[in-house]
Amino acid sequence: QVELTESGGGLVQGGDSLTLSCTISGRTQTKPTMAWFRQIPGKEREFVAGIDDSGSVANYATAVKGRFTISRDNAKNTVSLQMHSLHTEDTAIYYCAARDGRNIHLASFAWSYWGQGTPVSVSS
Repeated sequence: QVELTESGGGLVQGGDSLTLSCTISGRTQTKPTMAWFRQIPGKEREFVAGIDDSGSVANYATAVKGRFTISRDNAKNTVSLQMHSLHTEDTAIYYCAARDGRNIHLASFAWSYWGQGTPVSVSS
């Protein structure tokens, strides 16, 4: 069983930066593939960024490419999402997700483990 705990969300102004963190606990011997998703109430949960088990491969949604960076520290069992040049459209609940296997799936149904979410609000 993998347990995920997000932190770092908050209220920022447009153009600001923010870093989200996800701590992995439970089964940590085998490193899962990790991702960040986000969701606005009433809308589908959407893929933001993903990183493979070794940290050597990362994928990003088009909307955040060049502004967000996903990274992981396997020694500390953490995954981070650095967000720069935030837009009001980035406002959402951000979720950390994990799955076994090395593929970084864009669909939320492919991910087995989820955190409780952390809110990010970007004001204009």
